[in-house]
Amino acid sequence: MLPGRLDRIDLLRATAMLWMTVFHFCFDLDHFGFIRADLHHDPFWTWQRSAIVSLFLFTAGLSQAVALSQGQGWPRFWRRWGQVAGAALLVTAGSMLMFPKSFIYFGVLHGIAVMLIVVRLTAGWGAWLWPLGALAIAAKFIAPAVIATVPALQVLNSPGPNALGFISRLPVTEDYVPLLPWLGVMWWGVAAGRWALLHRPQWLGSADAPATGLKRGLVTLGRWSLSYYLLHQPVLIGLVSAWVWVSR
Repeated sequence: MLPGRLDRIDLLRATAMLWMTVFHFCFDLDHFGFIRADLHHDPFWTWQRSAIVSLFLFTAGLSQAVALSQGQGWPRFWRRWGQVAGAALLVTAGSMLMFPKSFIYFGVLHGIAVMLIVVRLTAGWGAWLWPLGALAIAAKFIAPAVIATVPALQVLNSPGPNALGFISRLPVTEDYVPLLPWLGVMWWGVAAGRWALLHRPQWLGSADAPATGLKRGLVTLGRWSLSYYLLHQPVLIGLVSAWVWVSR
């Protein structure tokens, strides 16, 4: 019987959270004029964002695979889902105050809330999740050509339908994580997790001793990732704002 949590998955999630913190700190420094960085277009920054989101969604898929293997019921699933959905609404409200012209209406938490339901309903599809994930990722690159060929599909670029992610132009928003291509990454996480549980459970840390020291701290961060996600930006912005006030 696997333990309730596997430390290696939480370590991967903590890595994503720390990397995200550095990224957002640079965003805040740019916002307040301390540095100049084109985080929306410069490949140095956009590829980092893609890697961070991919790592976070892949670990979310791994976690779902473990939860399903332990027989997690729908009531417990919906409790956790409600926390994610509620946090997504808080992100929208906060971003509307700070970025009224580019607030977050379908960011990473919004995407995860929808993807969790899709993943829960499709987790039993087994090896089909690999090609389905590849197809979801490929849709990002296919969409512009398809929409150019069928102009009526331009409606998919508008807010609301663009949550699907089958678009030919990016929306103006501070965070955007639609179903396509990101559902493919979470599907791959589920597929990888279910395969590892059957064939290589030690890869997920099933036999690891309890974490101690720094590792224990990182594991704890991974387990409290939602709370950390909600709090880290207000704290960072507060610190940078305080420095601006002191220095000026």
